Amino acid sequence: MTNRTTASDADVDAFIDAVSDPVRREDARAVRALYERVSGEPARMWGSSIVGCGEYAYRASGKDQRMCSIGFSPRKAETVLYLAQDFPGKTDLLAQLGPHRTGVGCVYVKRLDKIDAGVLERLVAAAFAALQATG
Repeated sequence: MTNRTTASDADVDAFIDAVSDPVRREDARAVRALYERVSGEPARMWGSSIVGCGEYAYRASGKDQRMCSIGFSPRKAETVLYLAQDFPGKTDLLAQLGPHRTGVGCVYVKRLDKIDAGVLERLVAAAFAALQATG
């Protein structure tokens, strides 16, 4: 199976500008700025709907793959944050974050103004550091 979530040269600004919900669009701009600050790298499009920073290698289905170290996608109902599945402090940070739900390697947030921005930054930084440490 081909990995459809690969880095592209698509315009991140155009993608974010096309988000129809104004709150979700502003949240996307804020998350992008946070991710770029934490990673020290420019945001890139990964596939058609994920904005991400950094890059790491992994092996899936017997194939070497690459993915953004930290990513997000402004979906219709909420913003999805793509973070490492497990890293030191994750459980404690999520407990302090504010309203959210989780999935495997994902944190779903309806509105950034309802969560603790400082905790979010520490969460993203810890996730990024964990993946950078593994290569």
